[in-house]
Amino acid sequence: MDTPQTPSALAFLQSSSLPMLVQEEIERLIMTGTLPVGSRINESELSQRFNTSRGPIREALRALEEAGLVRTEKNRGMFVREISFEEADEIYELREAMEEIIGRRVALAISDNGIERLKAMVDAMHAAAQAQELEQYAQLNLQFHDILLDTAGSAKLTETYQRLIKELSLFRMRTLGGGSLRLSADEHGEIVAAIASRDPQLAGQALRRHVADSRARMHKALGRDTPQAASSSPVFSPTKEV
Repeated sequence: MDTPQTPSALAFLQSSSLPMLVQEEIERLIMTGTLPVGSRINESELSQRFNTSRGPIREALRALEEAGLVRTEKNRGMFVREISFEEADEIYELREAMEEIIGRRVALAISDNGIERLKAMVDAMHAAAQAQELEQYAQLNLQFHDILLDTAGSAKLTETYQRLIKELSLFRMRTLGGGSLRLSADEHGEIVAAIASRDPQLAGQALRRHVADSRARMHKALGRDTPQAASSSPVFSPTKEV
């Protein structure tokens, strides 16, 4: 009499990790604008794209809904979430404070190799801005700030920041483009120069100023009043290019 075969540990790992891998890939499509804000998510198309059944797709989408990136409309399906101006502005205000904390921590913790890695990222961002590669720039921007967040070394800060920045990215795709890409790349260069100074105050100010400037660009792009500056800290001016 044959005995039923129990699934191997490898098969179990593959089946349990598949929804997570699918979630990461769908999130990437959202963050880069491949799945545009407000667009309806087609489970069948995603299933074909990832060569998998709809089960892992649905599980991944449920997790993304909990993360605030997608929403369900009754009898209509699931859509990439839209963030209102008011909500985005509130997130920017919170992010200014968090970025200053990140900058201070990074300036004290980063290695020489870490600084060189950031400089290489800025070079790539300048190239993407020059070529007007919006999707590539958006991805590099996320990676840059992920490096800073990882270097800052705070689990609670990471958890809070990542949730907010993913929601904000849904909105920022509307206001990044043209000359703003080049301005953003220049600001990232100033951030790296401030971090390389090893001065936590300068690094914190540079990151906070970057977010404040991004917020101001958002207001200008949408014809809103310029937001009141949260800090009167002087802008850091690097003495050399990075």
